[in-house]
Amino acid sequence: MQLISREEIKTLIEQPKGNCVSIYMPTHPAGAEVRQDPIRFKNLVKEAETRLIDAGLEQKEAIALLEKSHEIYTQEFWEQMGEQGLAIFISENIFRYYTLPIDFQELVVVTDRFHIKPLLPILNGNGRFYMLALSQKDVRFFEGTRYSFNQIEVENIPKSLDEALLEDEIQKGVQHRIGTSKRGAANASMHPGTFHGQGSPDRDKRQEDILQFCYAIDEALHEKLREQKAPLVFAGVEYLFPIYQEANTYQYLMDEAITGNPEILSAQELHNEAWPIVEADFQKSQQGVLEQFHELFGGDSGKASNNLQEIVLAAYYQRVDSLLVAVGQQKWGLFDPTSETVYLHPEKETGDEDLLDFVAAHTLLNGGTVYAVPPEQIPYSTPVAAIYRY
Repeated sequence: MQLISREEIKTLIEQPKGNCVSIYMPTHPAGAEVRQDPIRFKNLVKEAETRLIDAGLEQKEAIALLEKSHEIYTQEFWEQMGEQGLAIFISENIFRYYTLPIDFQELVVVTDRFHIKPLLPILNGNGRFYMLALSQKDVRFFEGTRYSFNQIEVENIPKSLDEALLEDEIQKGVQHRIGTSKRGAANASMHPGTFHGQGSPDRDKRQEDILQFCYAIDEALHEKLREQKAPLVFAGVEYLFPIYQEANTYQYLMDEAITGNPEILSAQELHNEAWPIVEADFQKSQQGVLEQFHELFGGDSGKASNNLQEIVLAAYYQRVDSLLVAVGQQKWGLFDPTSETVYLHPEKETGDEDLLDFVAAHTLLNGGTVYAVPPEQIPYSTPVAAIYRY
């Protein structure tokens, strides 16, 4: 199963402004209720038509825009759903749908951009992560979540130690890096190319070759992961991990590794071992944001807020570093960047957007971290809490 990625969500956010329809609905993988899902979906499409007309489209224009949704009207589509939720995005030039392991509330949003907040639990609580399964004879790289685990190809990554040592370009490209530690004070006692207490020149040479192999792998992964923040789990025999740590430049390599020969483990077995490590890290990260918020909130620094109107401005101007936002809630209103005015409305009015979605989208676009959580997990019973960069 392929989940929607952070990059796809960002692509949806960055689409040119226009009439954008976002539809979310719960679905039923099996049972008699499956037959009701297409009927409910048609009702949601009809609701979207009404909202497009309210936004100023002629009925025939609204019908034409939504015609793309007919692609999934077939009974076969619904019978093969196999997931808990369906998310659909329609605009003049786009029709995308995702079947996802999230039990969405029914929701139709028509504004000038796509509504992405219900997707955000995929990026935190359900945990996107990477795994490098490394041995001298085999290199595999995976992308996973709580629900999925897929091997992905990485351009220019060596497949084995012998392959790496045969590549002249690798020798030239990474040799100059030996001698500069990438891990800081934590590994100050270990330097690339220096292996204390081995007692054998041949063994030392072999380990230096392995280090160069790890540099080549890190070089390839650097291109793949340069804008990512998901944790990377290492799987390999115990002596390889400190060597790879020395070569690694990816900030989110986890300190806890899966030890043993990964060649004998299937993808499912690797996933089963990785997920408890990753889940604990996600929970720790979210708890750290909560603790930091409590430390900063109400202080003189002004670096924490739970005032939605303030956070809208901060998110727009790229000030939000970490955001906690309630799933399943909406706060309707408008933001006028010209006057820097935020208008909140008790009920949705024509032209409104969900300002909780606004702050989540802008935080995500500007490199911040978003935690989409149940409302009860946000301090002081507000739907949003933010920590600012400055």
